[in-house]
Amino acid sequence: MRVAPEIVLTDEEHAELTRLARSKLTSVRLALRARIVLLAAQGMQNIGIAAQLGVGRVQVSRWRERYIESRLAGIERDLPRGAPPSTVDVARLVELTTQSTPEAATHWSTRTMAAELGVSAASVSRHWRKNGLKPHLVRGFKVSRDPQFVDKLEDIVGLYLAPPEHALVLCCDEKSQVQALDRTQPGLPLKKGRAATMTHDYKRNGTTTLFAALNVLDVLDGQVIAQCQQRHRHTEWLTFLRKIDRETPKDKALHLIADNYATHKHPTVQKWLAKHPRFNMHFTPTSASWLNMVERFFRDITEKRLRRGVFTSVPELVTAIDEYIAHHNVKPKPFIWTKSARDILQKVIRANSRLSSKQNASLH
Repeated sequence: MRVAPEIVLTDEEHAELTRLARSKLTSVRLALRARIVLLAAQGMQNIGIAAQLGVGRVQVSRWRERYIESRLAGIERDLPRGAPPSTVDVARLVELTTQSTPEAATHWSTRTMAAELGVSAASVSRHWRKNGLKPHLVRGFKVSRDPQFVDKLEDIVGLYLAPPEHALVLCCDEKSQVQALDRTQPGLPLKKGRAATMTHDYKRNGTTTLFAALNVLDVLDGQVIAQCQQRHRHTEWLTFLRKIDRETPKDKALHLIADNYATHKHPTVQKWLAKHPRFNMHFTPTSASWLNMVERFFRDITEKRLRRGVFTSVPELVTAIDEYIAHHNVKPKPFIWTKSARDILQKVIRANSRLSSKQNASLH
């Protein structure tokens, strides 16, 4: 039979433990531990103490041993709870996240990184947040290689930040191939505990092209001149230019910001522009459509009206677009450009430098 180690108390220790066990000011846990030690000092075995005090035998054994090791200080301190804290090599965590990928995957997850470092996934997540790392996200970008990038950038940003007097600045573009999609089954509505649903498959009922011109200058009112047309050729672009001409004050010059699509520079369009000198065209650099603020409007109409919309025909789609634009123009929200050309150019220079270094490294 296994015998518990003996505890021998001095008079001072016995008096202090007795005081702790009887005191009304002592914590319940410390008073219990003091009674365990006092009974052990009387020669009782762990199983007998456990039965008398109504606690577990393992608990009695633990506090007996801690008193033998550290005396009173051993029972005054609580035992540490939970697993011992793991030490994360933060420098290696950051290096692996930013400079490598796991086997058979394109990016690290909290669990694959935790398995690699031998720590918990929660620790990985905590240090990623602390260091601003989000390997599950990826953002698109394209650095323009336009040889006239700087000139076009300064021209367009200059229109936003220091617009000319007695003129309107209109951001123009086309959202082509807007689809009239009808779902094969009705969707289920939003309810508590369940998101709204819609079928993954659809019936395509045709397309339309949305031409839009966003007013970014006239007291920053943000109104939109728009027109839906079936095709996307220079003739449709000319039709839209005539609409802009009709719906804007005749006494104001017009500065139109557009991309480099061929229809915008068609010879017929050039002839029409020559006969209408109040139209001044400003073209965004190649691969830099983000300079055109009408893209923000296209994003809004897509997210708020088109993406979840159900349209059984193209006329129904066009009606929905016209209604959204009319609603927008009642109380338009202006988009205000804040970045200077210098700030943008510095960012592009850094991106080009990084891309060049990566390309050179791949060659070696």
